[in-house]
Amino acid sequence: MTHTATLDPSRLGEVRTDWTLDEVRALFALPFSDLMFHAQRVHREHFDPNEVQISTLLSIKTGACPEDCAYCSQSIRFDTGLQSEPLMQVEDVLEKARLAKENGATRFCMGAAYRSPKKKQLAQIIEMIKGVRALGMETCATLGMLTEEQARELKAAGLDYYNHNLDTSETHYSKIITTRTYQDRLETLAAVRAAGINVCCGGILGMGESELDRAQLLHTLATLPEHPQSVPINQLMQVPGTPLHGAPKVDPLEFVRVIAVARLLMPRAHVRLSAGRSEMSEETQALCFLAGANSIFYGEKLLTTDNPDETADRKLFERLGIKPEPAPAAEPEGTSCERIAAVS
Repeated sequence: MTHTATLDPSRLGEVRTDWTLDEVRALFALPFSDLMFHAQRVHREHFDPNEVQISTLLSIKTGACPEDCAYCSQSIRFDTGLQSEPLMQVEDVLEKARLAKENGATRFCMGAAYRSPKKKQLAQIIEMIKGVRALGMETCATLGMLTEEQARELKAAGLDYYNHNLDTSETHYSKIITTRTYQDRLETLAAVRAAGINVCCGGILGMGESELDRAQLLHTLATLPEHPQSVPINQLMQVPGTPLHGAPKVDPLEFVRVIAVARLLMPRAHVRLSAGRSEMSEETQALCFLAGANSIFYGEKLLTTDNPDETADRKLFERLGIKPEPAPAAEPEGTSCERIAAVS
């Protein structure tokens, strides 16, 4: 069964939030070469095709999370052998940020294994955000669920991006997580948008979802009131002790297909080739960049799982003729989110 009859190729490249699910499924149904052609064409309309934005992700508080996300090494409900660690000290985080900047990262992301941060924890993280901003880097945080007030506090501290993934489709969601609802996640995204912080939101492939689930996830992202400025597409990193350990792996070409569809649905977003790169061949990564991926995490760790080291990434970039995307030019306080939203 195909869905090509509902697709109008002349509209590909438009920034729109009125996509229908049939249109998204029609994109998935395109022949691979046609999909790649459209994705690369649209990518070139909005970005330099030979630049990739580089971020570094640091786990600032590891383990003992009360949630039951079936993929996560940090859940207190699973025996993964991970040792929990308290929230890092501000200066220790800033030292990691300095090193990341020296290695070419322009955005520094801080992740804490919380259901939602408490007041004292948030106050300490706000000092980290201020310190990273003072280094001339963009800031990103992922701290679990936020209230509108917490989002405003983070905005006032200078937070540029907030990551809160939907993970999968609403239909498949209850098979992966039961301790918070899909609506909880959407409400956090709404609080972040209302505060004027850029949204970083994507999903994970390889959790037993169908192609329809993947289409529904991307449809949800592409029909939010505003597209996420950053869309991470993760491949499940299987962790022994978690319920999803041993799940069937994603076919590499199907992974590339999701990247290409995300690029077409959200033309101005940075589509991030995120977790799972350590298990991808260089050829798969190259196809992802061709399909419109233009952001990666740099460094040997993504929170608690492996990531290709900087040397391997530099060598691959050199072979592909890719250079790091320059850091955004400094602007007066209070205008960074508006500028990033306009060019992302």
